Amino acid sequence: MKLLITGGGTGGHVNPGLAIAKYVQSRRADAEVRFAGTSTGIESRLVPREGYQLYTIDVRGLKRSFSPSAIAYNIATLQKSLTATSKAKKILKEYRPDVVVGCGGYASFPMVRAAQELHIPTVLLEVNAFPGVVTKACAKKADRVLICFENTRKLLENRPNIHLTGAPVRGEIIFVRREDARRKLGLADGEKLVVSFWGSMGALYMNRHMAGFIKLESEHDAFRHIHATGTAAYKWLPDSVRELGVDLDKHPNIELREYIYDMADVMAAADLVICRAGAATLGELCVLGKPSIIVPSPYVAENHQEKNARALEQNGACKVITEPECTPEKLYAAVTELLADDEKLAEMGRCAKKMAIVDASEKIYQHILEAARR
Repeated sequence: MKLLITGGGTGGHVNPGLAIAKYVQSRRADAEVRFAGTSTGIESRLVPREGYQLYTIDVRGLKRSFSPSAIAYNIATLQKSLTATSKAKKILKEYRPDVVVGCGGYASFPMVRAAQELHIPTVLLEVNAFPGVVTKACAKKADRVLICFENTRKLLENRPNIHLTGAPVRGEIIFVRREDARRKLGLADGEKLVVSFWGSMGALYMNRHMAGFIKLESEHDAFRHIHATGTAAYKWLPDSVRELGVDLDKHPNIELREYIYDMADVMAAADLVICRAGAATLGELCVLGKPSIIVPSPYVAENHQEKNARALEQNGACKVITEPECTPEKLYAAVTELLADDEKLAEMGRCAKKMAIVDASEKIYQHILEAARR
């Protein structure tokens, strides 16, 4: 079986695709998987790193503005989209996949649209509660639309091709032993590890807060901290920390990374996770049974991240701090309070575990097989 997975722009669109690829190959020895995306998105680094071929297409997203400059930009973008779809058709005719799986992001649109025009089966995965532009545009002609939240069904007009599966979880994250991971990271017995990330692109507002957070933790060095800055903030956050008087060379317990490539080990070793509320991330937190502090992004349609996060909070699995109320001091206080209460951390982890959809990858795999048979 030949599979082409497309999606990109952010890790939230790429990592689910990688999880699907690995699961399909674990179930079928004859499965060949390739990817399609852009040469500039995070997929250009993550996909080759995992050993998969990546077809690149020149495409970009639209600007949500009616200013003259935005209108001119969008006209040029639509022209690029036509060229990108033409290139996608050439790739599809050469590779001849049995199914094209779209994982979202503007990078997935040309390949999904081209596949539908060529009558190649398409399966769309929508990991967020509020469907993205590509899902809305391509859902009607898709063979399957796989969703992670029941309320997404109504937003896609209750079409009969919609199926609730949950978000796929990377297999390597599930099977890493905590003890092995902590040994790899050099953690001492009893040393607490906090892991924080705001997504592959970073978040300007929250990364500015992280500078203040790092200043506070440097005064006590009470725990180990790994923070992924994202691509943009990696260029300036170390300088911001230095301007606050913190010499990171003197605080080896604080580690800034652009991206956490060994996420399986880092998540397995973590005692507490600080993050946004993307569905793929929350799915992994639940499967791993990790306690978390979630600061939902307010810059998403229908405020779906806060809705995602509140569902976990209502079940005792996390603490939610909204971005407007989040300060370095409040975030640091919440972290230290939780790290001082092992019983509370354990209970949050158990609550998260109860919310896990453990068979999401198998459900997605079965839908791909059914689409391929068509």
